[in-house]
Amino acid sequence: MELLAHKLLTKAGGTHMTGARHNSRLAGIAGTTQPDAGSAGLVAAGVRPSEAGPDEESTRERVLNLIISDGPISAAELAKVMGLTAAGVRRHFTFLEENGQIEVFTDARPAGARGRPSRKYVATSDAHGQISGAYAGIATEVLEFLEQVAGPQAVEDFATARLSAMAARYEPFITASDPAERVEQLAQQLSNDGFAASVRPVEGIPMLQLCQGQCPVQHVATQFPQLCDAESKVFSELLGVHTQRLVTLAGGGHVCTTNVPVHNLEGQLDRPSKRNVEGKK
Repeated sequence: MELLAHKLLTKAGGTHMTGARHNSRLAGIAGTTQPDAGSAGLVAAGVRPSEAGPDEESTRERVLNLIISDGPISAAELAKVMGLTAAGVRRHFTFLEENGQIEVFTDARPAGARGRPSRKYVATSDAHGQISGAYAGIATEVLEFLEQVAGPQAVEDFATARLSAMAARYEPFITASDPAERVEQLAQQLSNDGFAASVRPVEGIPMLQLCQGQCPVQHVATQFPQLCDAESKVFSELLGVHTQRLVTLAGGGHVCTTNVPVHNLEGQLDRPSKRNVEGKK
């Protein structure tokens, strides 16, 4: 049963595991044209069709991918990265907003700040839902059945086993001694698996935020947050420091965000991992 659940969860995120092998950093995404399985299914999901040609559609997909992975982001910021005019980007923003795929996100500004807040955008839950894959429903049903016949602990055991296998794949690629570089390496591996990950500094403190703009199993994790909990533990083990999950897509956030302290990370890199995976301790 756990093997079946694993296969279905892989299917639920399969379009990204194989089709979204891209670096979510702005320059990387902006320089590639890669049709997304989620974007290809937008019409089927009820999104208003566009009268634009193939090039226009391709550009709009890239715009949406950037908003998903790096939002909140403004039209001016995105235009600079993509080499387009701000007016052209705003046209795409208008289309995506009218179709319910993006929405305005207003920056939290300190008291006394001058000027108008920057108008930035994030992807809506509908946009994320269109990307999650057609197998999410049956994967959820399988985990529901597993929980009914074997109890909640079986679901936790499954989540731990699934994320431990992922960590075993990632570990050989997280080799840097510099704390920030290790977080970047983890973000790259997550992006390779379709999570559209990026790393952002936290102003004024030795902290980085690991952000995931996409989650292939978002809708499954909405009902089974054990998947998110297991992922957070794996991040801590791979980085050698206690991380703190702030918000998740499954919990209603526009991006999964994890705080990673970097001031004390380097001194802990030589500690043996507590993770127990097949063939390793």
